[in-house]
Amino acid sequence: MARTIIQELDETVAFIRTLHSGKPRVGIVLGSGLGHLTSEITIEKEIPYEKIPNFPVSTVEGHQGKLIFGTLNGQEVVVLSGRFHYYEGYSPDQVVFPIRVMKFLGVETLLLSNAAGGMNKDFKVGDLMIINDHISLFTVNPLLGKNHTELGPRFPDMSEPYDRTLIKKAKAIAARLQIPVHEGVYAGVTGPTFETRAEYKLLHIAGGDAVGMSTVQEVIAARHTGMLVFAISVITDLGIREEDNIITHEEVLAAASAAEPKLTGIFRELIAEL
Repeated sequence: MARTIIQELDETVAFIRTLHSGKPRVGIVLGSGLGHLTSEITIEKEIPYEKIPNFPVSTVEGHQGKLIFGTLNGQEVVVLSGRFHYYEGYSPDQVVFPIRVMKFLGVETLLLSNAAGGMNKDFKVGDLMIINDHISLFTVNPLLGKNHTELGPRFPDMSEPYDRTLIKKAKAIAARLQIPVHEGVYAGVTGPTFETRAEYKLLHIAGGDAVGMSTVQEVIAARHTGMLVFAISVITDLGIREEDNIITHEEVLAAASAAEPKLTGIFRELIAEL
């Protein structure tokens, strides 16, 4: 008989508890090329994904592939160093499984980062964009199928997927640290192809300021469980542009790495204020 998602979550959390007994209130998801925030953490335990029952395994360059427990600025945190994507062949349930594990571990606030393509004409490569809303119509909703009330309601409200109070705090922190930030809408797509010029234009007309292949499914699952969410995109390439260049994953990783100290500073200070 097939096991339910709740049984799998219970098994996974029970295994993790045998290795680490802490109860982190803050969860962090690190996107492409953004793994060095972990150097700021006083690490208590690292668990490779392949050792964790029911966990998928990250297959993308720039994603480390381990669950990290520790403290950052006085807060207990758990970090997904490497996330999972629909384009890797995982089901939406598998993509968001680690987010649900975080909830079962005690996480109340989720911070996410990602690498994204800029569509707003005011954006440059290396800029940071605080996500204040998203468009998820181009991805598969992870809540399709049977609803488990232990996770959340059948029809969760998504009028404020990104917490306004956290956004306000992060903008004040960025100003204090003299880090320029934009604010805008993230359009989620499946990938793994980068978008065509016509697709970039369509997504921009639809209201998107940046586009990427992650985050929205995780945010939907997190809000379903009642977690507060904050997210930042690093603009690693420009989709709407004049020149006739192509976009490569290597360039995305390089741009994300260069912008990482700014992102790390904001995350570190925001966690201190939670």
